[in-house]
Amino acid sequence: MDDRAPIWTRDEVQSPCVNICVIHPQEGICVGCYRTLDEIAAWGGMSADARRAILTELPARKPLLKKRRGGRNGRRDP
Repeated sequence: MDDRAPIWTRDEVQSPCVNICVIHPQEGICVGCYRTLDEIAAWGGMSADARRAILTELPARKPLLKKRRGGRNGRRDP
């Protein structure tokens, strides 16, 4: 029998934060988790349903952050 205490966990929708906290200047979303600043700031007070709604939107935001081209092309406007 295992005498260790069970690991304490919280029953809530976890943040998608991956500790790459940089807001894309044109798109206004975090390049790590794809949330807006307003969503990040409000996350702690959001209901589980509100958090789930945001999580379902995040994959569609990823293509908004196109990879930067290197060299001179990386500094030019498209």
